[in-house]
Order: sequence, then structure tokens, then C-alpha cells
Amino acid sequence: MNSFELPHITQTLKTGNELFHWKGQSLDISLLDFWRWSVSDLVSNATRGRLAEFIVATALNVPFDQVRDEWGAYDLLTPEGIKVEVKSAAYIQSWYQSKPSPITFRIPKTRAWDAKNNVYDTESRRQAQVYVFALLAHMDQATIDPLNMSQWQFFVLPTATLDSRTRSQNSITLHSLQVLAGSMVFYNQLKAKVDEVVA
Repeated sequence: MNSFELPHITQTLKTGNELFHWKGQSLDISLLDFWRWSVSDLVSNATRGRLAEFIVATALNVPFDQVRDEWGAYDLLTPEGIKVEVKSAAYIQSWYQSKPSPITFRIPKTRAWDAKNNVYDTESRRQAQVYVFALLAHMDQATIDPLNMSQWQFFVLPTATLDSRTRSQNSITLHSLQVLAGSMVFYNQLKAKVDEVVA
């Protein structure tokens, strides 16, 4: 290792009980305090996206005993070896709305990044085999609950279908998604649908 190389840092799962500290002295501030402060708004776009990944992971039996890979080329790898990309959207947002948000999902091709070597692929493409579009479909701001699986709808498409589209390659509307994917599925049907799509 020369002076310009740093080892890849391996992260481990935290419990939330870890304490912040100052000059060898523990402070009365825990990692759980930070988590509560930073990600309790499950409707916010950034947090909802990660939550959607977690929900899809649980539906597909993806183990969550390792730290989420922030910079992975795709979001999830199932026990069967299926590479999955998860996209999320919602009608209801954390801010004031005069009407529900229109539903559009971003689906651009990307260049995969290798964190261990800090290099990007030379070719832009969709890295996963299948896309799961997670829609938080509840329409009432007073009762929206992203932890309620019945408020979510899922649409599943093989990557080849997205690649063959003649319309925008960077985004897809809910209407176009419904035309391509057919009917939506619920949480308890998601694994069977993903298995069917990649069979």
C-alpha cells in the first residue's frame, strides 16, 4: 500500500446503544438519539427511499444482518442471487400540499462504482436484473403510516423491459408503469412476483 492508498472500511451493525464521547468520557447522547432525530420522518423523500428498500428486502427474504451498501451498483441481492433496484414514490409529502404529488420514478442508466478500487465502469447501464417500484399509495396526510404495509403498492419490471422502452430512458410515469407491469402487487405477493419476472 503506497501513501495514497487507504484500506476499505468495513462497517458493522450498530445497536443504537453506542454513546458519543469527548476526550475519553462518555456523553449522555446515544446513537439511538441520532437515529430518532435524523430519520423519524418516514414520509420524507430521503428516508422513505431507504425505508422502501428495507421493506422490499424483508419481502424478498434478503438478510439485513449487514450494513446497507450506500454505494452499491444495485440496491439488493436476494438469497437466490437476483439483483434488485428499488425505486420509491408517494402522493403525500412531509410539506404542505394543495394536491397529491404526481407519481414519476427516476430510472436512469448509471455507471457502477467499485468502492474497493474507487473506479467507475466505463459503460452506463442498468445494473439490476429487476426493478421494484414501491408506491406509498395512501392519500390522507392525517393517517399516512409508512409502517403499514397495506398502504404500499408494488410494481415489478425486468430491466430488459425498461431498456427496450422507446420513450424516456430516464424516468417513468405511474401510467406507463401500469401499462408495462400490469397489475400492482401487495407486500405479501412481492416475492412471488419478482420470482415470476426473472424466471
